Amino acid sequence: MDKLLISGGVRLEGEIKISGSKNSGLPILAATLLATSPVHLYNLPHLNDITTMIALLRCMGVGVTIDEKMCVEIDPAHIEVYEAPYELVKTMRASILVLGPLLARFGKADVSFPGGCAIGSRPVDIHLRGLEAMGATIEVDGGYIRARAPQGLKGAQFLMDKVTVGGTENLLMAAVLAQGKSVLENAAKEPEIIDLANFLVSMGAKISGIGTDRLEVDGVKALTGCAHTVMPDRIETGTYLCAAAATRGSIKVKSTRADILESVLIKLKDAGADLHFGEDWISLDMHGRRPRAVSLRTAPHPAFPTDMQSQFMAMNSVAEGMSKVTETIFENRLIQVHELNRMGAKIALEGNTAIISGVERLKAAPVMASDLRASASLVIAGLVAEGETLIDRIYHIDRGYECIEEKMQILGANVRRVAG
Repeated sequence: MDKLLISGGVRLEGEIKISGSKNSGLPILAATLLATSPVHLYNLPHLNDITTMIALLRCMGVGVTIDEKMCVEIDPAHIEVYEAPYELVKTMRASILVLGPLLARFGKADVSFPGGCAIGSRPVDIHLRGLEAMGATIEVDGGYIRARAPQGLKGAQFLMDKVTVGGTENLLMAAVLAQGKSVLENAAKEPEIIDLANFLVSMGAKISGIGTDRLEVDGVKALTGCAHTVMPDRIETGTYLCAAAATRGSIKVKSTRADILESVLIKLKDAGADLHFGEDWISLDMHGRRPRAVSLRTAPHPAFPTDMQSQFMAMNSVAEGMSKVTETIFENRLIQVHELNRMGAKIALEGNTAIISGVERLKAAPVMASDLRASASLVIAGLVAEGETLIDRIYHIDRGYECIEEKMQILGANVRRVAG
């Protein structure tokens, strides 16, 4: 099992290109099941989760080819299998997203309960209740969700009692082929959902209210193929900016957008970062200064994203002053605290809040990654620690960060992958 070895103490400096969004690419790949002709996707990131989703599509009979320009062509015309088996979905939460498209287009779907990061309960009951409101019958049998709608789905008005990104995506994809009009209330508003909705519209879907918490969908009989470029990964963007701030560095991230990261940029500015941005780039310069501590509270978009909480905790560990980080989305997402404290951080837990007293520098230690974003916090901690930090179980990192050691090396970091 591979590990990352980091020699700390180097300021990040230079320019890197941000990859396409994993959290956008996965639902868009699932949505290709709705089309009757080939779809061409650009800017998909090369990540384990993306590879797993493509393997899942292939096992259903979907044709997948990649050309010399890294365009991925998805041909869903000859789907023969309507099942997402446990062997493929056990490592990836997003596998549940094939449920809505399969049910909407073919009237049946058998999807194993998914896996993913162990960051707390992420029940799919909202997905299932929404599909039932559209006329589906659903049974849970032997770890599988077995959904049927032999006469097709029917439009419905559905209020999600909790904001859920995956639930919004699944129900939106189901609604575009349902008979009649659907209204999704209290829908999530993340940029990735906007990207998915725009992709569906490009295939011929009729959706209004995109970017709001009320999505209205007029079902159509069929969707056709299209070409679509996946949006930049805002979490990868934020991670590198946060790492640069923690190391007192100066970097420019390209092929990204500032408008999808406003809450994170506000907090980085509060931390003392000198920020500038253009249409497709963001620059950050700490001018060699130690960051200032910033308190934050995670909440659904447009508030501070839960996927950036652990990275800011690592930065706050070496910031001037005291800060509080409160996690409201997932109950186990402060799990990185214990590993950071092993490296000399001063973090106390009070329920779902971490109280952080910044120290001048951390000290290297062997640590273990527990989930995707906690892994990123350990990388940042390793960059600012004295000595060599060895991070185990980095398969978590590979699920969400494309070529992380190579990009860090471009920025001057002493990071390399070693065999376990």
